Amino acid sequence: MRKSREQSWRSRAVFKLSEIDERDRLIKPDMCVVELGAAPGGWTQYVASKLSSKGYLLAVDILEMDAVEDAHILQADFTESAAVDQIRDMLDGRPVDLVLSDMAPNFTGQSVVDQPRSIYLAELALDMCGEFLSPGGSFLVKTFQGSGIEQLSKDMRARFRSCKSRKPAASRPRSREVYLLARDKLA
Repeated sequence: MRKSREQSWRSRAVFKLSEIDERDRLIKPDMCVVELGAAPGGWTQYVASKLSSKGYLLAVDILEMDAVEDAHILQADFTESAAVDQIRDMLDGRPVDLVLSDMAPNFTGQSVVDQPRSIYLAELALDMCGEFLSPGGSFLVKTFQGSGIEQLSKDMRARFRSCKSRKPAASRPRSREVYLLARDKLA
């Protein structure tokens, strides 16, 4: 956390995204990006810094979030149809190149409750890709090792040409957190 504050990032999660981006070259200057679970805004800051004036970033979170230069922020629960309508309106027909999701449920400490809730959020984000992500687009989603991740990976492979698992060095070693990266969405 100290390193992120020293570099003016809102969260240490930015180092996870930057590591994946450097490895996989996810973010290009002219992209249209939708970020789900954006608060507190570390990923939003990073993506906005990588986009050019031709790029577009829509950051969505149920929590209130301070403004980020060159980002459009929507405070809404993307699991509700009204929020999906707002996302559609804000995109205004722009083809989406990349969907990012760093969402996690509020943890109870009981894996039999937490793991299914995490998978559910990832599945909802994947479903959103079905509507908004352009053919050829990419999807990066945080999830946790455990029950349901195999099926989620299988579902992603059915909709994209490839799906790989990423465990950034910036993730705590003891964390079950893992990112699934799907590339080249099928039409």
